[in-house]
Amino acid sequence: MIKIAILWNDSVGDGSIAVEYGKLERLEVTAGQGSCIPAEGRFALQGPGRLELELGDENAGQGAYATIVSVRSTRHAFSFFLRDVSRAYPIYIPAYGVIVTEASHAESYGEIAERIASSGLRTNLQQIEAEPEESFERAAEAGRPLTCPIWLGLSRDARLFEADFRGVGDNDNIRSWDCVRPRYPARINQLPETGDAPVLYYYLLGRGMGAEYRVTRSLEERVYPIAHGSIRDDDIVYDNVAFVSYEAIPFTADTLQGTHYLAADRASVGYMFTPEQEESWERLAETDPDRPEETVYYSKTTATNLGKVPRYAWFKNPAPLNAAYTFEGDGGFGVFESGRVFVASKLDGRPLPQEEIAVLLTPGESVTFEFYIPHTPVSRERALLLAQQSFELRHRECLAFWQAKLDGAMQVRLPEPRIEEMMKAGYLHLDLVCYGREPDRTLVPTIGVYTAIGSESSPIIQYLDSMGAHRTAERALQFFLDKQHEDGFIQNFNGYMLETGAALYVLGEHYRYVRDKAWLTRIQPQMRKAYEYLKGWRDRNLREELRGRGYGMLEGKTADPEDPFRSYMLNGFAHAGLKRLAEMLSEIGDPLADAVGADAEALKQDILTSIRESLANSPVVPLGDGSWVPTCPPWANYRGPVSLYADGGKWGTHGSMVVRDSLLGPLYLVIQEVLAPDSVEAGFLLSFHNELMCMKNVALSQPYYSVHPWIHLKRGETKPFLKAFYNGVAGLADRETYTFWEHYFHVSPHKTHEEGWFLMQCRWMLYLEEERTLRLLPGIPRAWLEQGKEISVRDAASHFGHFSMDIRSDIAEGTITAHLVFDAERRPGKVKIRLPHPSGMQAMRTSVGTYHAASETVEIDDPSREVQIVLTFA
Repeated sequence: MIKIAILWNDSVGDGSIAVEYGKLERLEVTAGQGSCIPAEGRFALQGPGRLELELGDENAGQGAYATIVSVRSTRHAFSFFLRDVSRAYPIYIPAYGVIVTEASHAESYGEIAERIASSGLRTNLQQIEAEPEESFERAAEAGRPLTCPIWLGLSRDARLFEADFRGVGDNDNIRSWDCVRPRYPARINQLPETGDAPVLYYYLLGRGMGAEYRVTRSLEERVYPIAHGSIRDDDIVYDNVAFVSYEAIPFTADTLQGTHYLAADRASVGYMFTPEQEESWERLAETDPDRPEETVYYSKTTATNLGKVPRYAWFKNPAPLNAAYTFEGDGGFGVFESGRVFVASKLDGRPLPQEEIAVLLTPGESVTFEFYIPHTPVSRERALLLAQQSFELRHRECLAFWQAKLDGAMQVRLPEPRIEEMMKAGYLHLDLVCYGREPDRTLVPTIGVYTAIGSESSPIIQYLDSMGAHRTAERALQFFLDKQHEDGFIQNFNGYMLETGAALYVLGEHYRYVRDKAWLTRIQPQMRKAYEYLKGWRDRNLREELRGRGYGMLEGKTADPEDPFRSYMLNGFAHAGLKRLAEMLSEIGDPLADAVGADAEALKQDILTSIRESLANSPVVPLGDGSWVPTCPPWANYRGPVSLYADGGKWGTHGSMVVRDSLLGPLYLVIQEVLAPDSVEAGFLLSFHNELMCMKNVALSQPYYSVHPWIHLKRGETKPFLKAFYNGVAGLADRETYTFWEHYFHVSPHKTHEEGWFLMQCRWMLYLEEERTLRLLPGIPRAWLEQGKEISVRDAASHFGHFSMDIRSDIAEGTITAHLVFDAERRPGKVKIRLPHPSGMQAMRTSVGTYHAASETVEIDDPSREVQIVLTFA
């Protein structure tokens, strides 16, 4: 028998006690005004009081199926593991005004609460609020750097190249050398000459691996997808530039051809075709001629002697690791036994005379080594033409192509160069992996090695829209409509079941940017089909036996784990998709709009019922300040985070014990507009998520699947947002080339889903929409407004049309000035601009609008097209 006490600070009205994996033997009101019916587990308390329980047949040990006590009252409901009840660490839930402790504990509620409050303890989030704002430099000091292979390509074309220098890679042979790998999204290129095995071209600049590792990499101007590398080998420095261009024709926007979206889809990991789509692909493969132009990896290395005496420079020409070949010094060609040429190489503009070479350089002297690798080997005749290409001309063409892409997008200038560069480079990274035929055909918005997914492609498309690339975003959205099943279902990846709702949501977000009713009318039939599919799916779950177990909620696999449950993420996407669909149909006068909106609201209410049931039935957990908080599972009909194993199971996956809870959990319901950001439920979810499932407010394993940074911004919690923002990017992105891994354990390079969410975090820290309000600079660090610093955002796309803002800090003179320009026809109804003083000082006055000191925000109702704000601090 175990005896415990429950202390209330206020009246709770009627209540009940239920015990899972145990038995309630005794129930008694021992203090306060109340009564109980022990046999029924019922009680009533009018005012503060104490309830004592005696439990038998209990399991208070570690592991699954431990005794759980559930308490329900008129005001609150919660649950706890019996084994967690302790005199030393009472279960204290301040939000509910309740404490659970051992029955022998004689202290009152007030005494226990005061003792815990005076302990000086803090939750993780409270500690973050008490610390200085996070910065990249501080985050980078503690985090481990990850080096990611660089992907280079043309944009629209699925023929890519992956490259890295010695010491990087997942193969001992690769790590020993510098390496170039022609690839498609899903795989390294396979050739007849290699027995249909992946072809790996290895080469070497300098002497090789040694006691020092002095290799640095970057992008051209730290933005463009042109790779720069520098290797210091004692007195010799090897400076490398590499990019991808065409074999013979000029590389321009007009000559860009691209890859058919079905071919690119099929060349990506996890693709799914219906029988009809497979048939379309087969017809395409039969009728689509081979491309006359190969994409080519152009590399040029300049070796310079920085010493005071002659020194040797060494070069090893690219060669396949796994195929027979010969080297022809008269042409500088690497040739397979088939006669096809896989590389053309030069030394100081002439054919490389031998495969491996040492060149003696006098002090200050340089030598250049060039090699050009076609994606698929070419004939000798084509190789002769390839060898004649000018590296400098191709380089200029390539740079001009990517500059034009960036010049046509939102222009950003920030006080923190790294973040500015990452926003620009990231936009080009996203564009690089949107494959399709130019100039205006469907694009598949892939996510690195994986094909497009309605959920994971969402941030990619949203950021394209934010940058003003609306036509590219629309073409990417067309992929989901083109591949929609006849019954309305949208599914493209690995059995995921959430894409229909996710795709509708992103369609709705795109419409909010462009307000193109003609486009809505064109896609109206497909949107209606998607609705009918979701409606039928939901109707199958409106069954009475599901009451309390996810009534009305959709079931199905949400992500990689084979979890066919009624998950909150799946249902939240269905709700958000239906809500956006109702909005879009209403815009074009579709009479179905009201029914869709009603279904969205009904689904929302069923999700809310389930989430509140889950919070009541799930065991509370301790926080860092001595208090406890309710928890929630990732799906209906489980008790608590599955990683606590209340109902058993085997849930560890993807290198973490908490992935299912932290990455696929109920926090999605906030961004999916089921839970309000400032709701009590959202506060509970944020609290236990942070303490159980985060390091430095960053989720484990695949951190950008967690949406809590957005929730922090919506709640006005800038410091927790910045903690997650900087520690997330410092730990998962390559600090030199700005590309992202999917996981911390080097799985899936150039993962644009992760990069897309990082880019959206950058976008959110600069601007956020809330109904008719545009919030500006809600998440910027204070350091960005130090003396003389400027923020400039030109032609940014929002739900209120395009706008610009220029911010200048002149703290020495006591002012921060903001100049805003909005779309003449689509201005927001209200603007809130946060202008935080670098040392936290409050403003004395504002030249326009109302200043709110607590949020450091100027609020302007019905702003004019152009607004000038001068915030004065002294």
